[in-house]
Amino acid sequence: MATLADYPHLASGKVRDLYEVDDETLLLVASDRISAYDHVLSTPIPDKGRVLTALSVFWFGLLGSRPGVSSSDIPAPPVAHHLVASRDERIPDEVRGRALLVRRLEMIPVECVARGYLAGSGTVDYRRDGAVCGVPLPDGLTEASMLPAPIFTPATKAELGEHDENVTFAAVVDQLGADLAGALRDTTLSIYARGAAYAASRGIILADTKLEFGLDRSGTLVLGDEVLTPDSSRFWPADGYAPGRPQPSFDKQFVRDWLTSPESGWDRHGDAPPPPLPERVVAATRERYIEAYTRLTGQAWPPAL
Repeated sequence: MATLADYPHLASGKVRDLYEVDDETLLLVASDRISAYDHVLSTPIPDKGRVLTALSVFWFGLLGSRPGVSSSDIPAPPVAHHLVASRDERIPDEVRGRALLVRRLEMIPVECVARGYLAGSGTVDYRRDGAVCGVPLPDGLTEASMLPAPIFTPATKAELGEHDENVTFAAVVDQLGADLAGALRDTTLSIYARGAAYAASRGIILADTKLEFGLDRSGTLVLGDEVLTPDSSRFWPADGYAPGRPQPSFDKQFVRDWLTSPESGWDRHGDAPPPPLPERVVAATRERYIEAYTRLTGQAWPPAL
């Protein structure tokens, strides 16, 4: 049985660590770290890595063509993705449940964001100039308004500790070329539409999501990293949805809200790192991540390994 020490460590991001298994395959390990406002917080969220991993496996199965998993709930051509296996002897016991074997890709340095509702940095952009990433929107929208149609709002992929910046689609065309930029936009919006439709059937609004893609050795566009998790998406309960105010959520918005509250005493625009999270915030965040998993999948927590 392999151990983590058997694999060369390649990189670490805000949440995940990447190891080399062989020339074709990598080990992607999700930690319990949580990030907010470009900081990795000092307080972990128990079980968070397992939720991200299990939910990504679920979505890869629905969206793609993984053997043994039906994609009939989201009828559309399967999405090529990087998942090789979530249960395999090459996954060390010490990270089992938090690790995926994935295909090696040449990752594309663009955060691919789809928005169906106005929230987060999109709200800030809209209030400033009536558009998000150069996409003009109607007058009169407010916090959590549903958009006339989902929009593609890409961002730069910043280094650890740096800030992702929203950019226009034209900037992505300039960076990657029209064909690849168009494929990123169309695939992102397709995945969002399919994910939102499925989430709605489970009583959840998928307000927005962030995806990452890479190219395999044949040049095929492949969905990588994680997909439709509480770290990369905003999930709102459909019952009680009311635009004009922040929505209850099953994601890390609860942590963001505490960090910017008077209770935390933290200035997000200053130089000091965020304070440790109180135990009650940790517990409530863990509950939200697990509820996102159980509501979306219809399965009990924890999943079988």
